Formats: sequence, C-alpha cells, structure tokens
Amino acid sequence: MRAITREVSPTIARCELHTLARVAIDTAKCAAEHRAYEAKLGELGLAVTVLPAEPDLPDSVFVEDPALVLDEVAIVTRMGAESRRREGESLAAALQPFRELRRMQAPATLEGGDVMRIGRTLFVGASARTNAEGIGQLRELTAEFGYTVTPVEVRHCLHLKSAVTWLGGNTLVANAELIDMAPLAAFEAIPVDAAEPWAANTLTVGGVTLIAACYPRTAERLQQRGYAVCPMDISELMKAEAGLTCSSLIFEADA
Repeated sequence: MRAITREVSPTIARCELHTLARVAIDTAKCAAEHRAYEAKLGELGLAVTVLPAEPDLPDSVFVEDPALVLDEVAIVTRMGAESRRREGESLAAALQPFRELRRMQAPATLEGGDVMRIGRTLFVGASARTNAEGIGQLRELTAEFGYTVTPVEVRHCLHLKSAVTWLGGNTLVANAELIDMAPLAAFEAIPVDAAEPWAANTLTVGGVTLIAACYPRTAERLQQRGYAVCPMDISELMKAEAGLTCSSLIFEADA
C-alpha cells in the first residue's frame, strides 16, 4: 500500500471554508500535526510519498479531493471550489507512474471527499462540491471496470465523508443527520456520539482506525465494538475543515 501526501501550504490560513467561521491558524502547528499523520501512516506499513508544498494553493494539503485512485485508473477530478482546480496538476504527475490518468471535464464537478469506495461500489455525495454531471462522468469513466456509482444526498456538511466512513466489512460510522442514509441501508452504521457530530470522518488502514483526538466518546464506541482505534491530534488542521481521509491518497501499488 502507498500513500501520497503533500506538505502543508504556508498560506493554509487562506483556505476555502464551507461550515466553519474563519479563525487564526497556526501554520507551524498544522505542519507538525501533518508530519505526525504521515509518520503514523508509515508505522502502519504504507510507503509514503510526500509532495512539496504549493505556496499559491492554500488547500493543497488535502490531496484526496483533486484525484480518485482506483485499482485500474486514476481520475483527476474537476473540483467544485474553483480556487482549488490547479491542485490536480502536480498530483497527476505524481500518480502517472502508478495509474492511467483520466480527467473530468466541465460542467462536471466532483471532489474526492465525496467518494466512499466499498468494494466495487462508489458511493458519491451529491453535495455543494459535487454535481450531477460529476457523478455521471464518474459513472462513465468507471463503467468498463465494473464499478457501480450510487449517489448519496449530502444535506448539512461539506462532503460525504464528513458524515460517513467505512470501517471494513459491512460496517460504517456515521452521522445520519447530515446525509440521506437510504442508499447505505444495507450496511450497519455505528452512530457518532451526539456531542461529536463531526466524528464520522475516520480512516481505517492496516487494521487500525484513525480518529480525531477531540472525539473520545465516539472513539470509545468503536473500541467497545472491537476496533483498534488511534486518536490523532489534528486540532489545528481542523480549523481549515480538515479530516483524516482528506490528507492522503491511499492505494495499492507495486512500485
């Protein structure tokens, strides 16, 4: 398994915001949190490729959004936030050694934070950042490889994976108040603690579920269900609406 990450931009304080009010961001603390995250991925057995910071692109640490990496192909998305669309250029170059590249075209918009892959199904958030054309183009680009694309309405958050992530097997962790759970009815959904509405953005890799350290009640729920849970301090990055999935692209690669 390989992870591609990017160093924190020195201009992250100018990031796009959807839900949170803008507050001061300590760039050095963001960078330290991100290095700890990269180190944890390495400890979990991933080969981590760290791309250099993009000073002109404040959100560029969030590498999940500009590209979707599947077993057969990598899709360079067309992001809903226009200010972020240049982020895909250097990311595409980093992915080219590992996958054939395909690109979405206008008027499609899609961000990787809206795509939750479970087996051969791609659950895709219909959100403020991902439109119907984006979902349709994803369906066209992946049909030959046998993927099913299933839209999920996103109601009260930025991306699908702000509200639900896959824990493995038939189990999710979710905040059902933020999205339409009907397309996910076949799965068991462990609810986040009511006091931690944003706790569903977890990252399960190497048999360990990473969760933001500020969500201890939800972490305890997962532990009680038998999951190996690792709290990660991303408190400063969260001021830029970071989650644990958005800061890496994880995929299988031989090289």
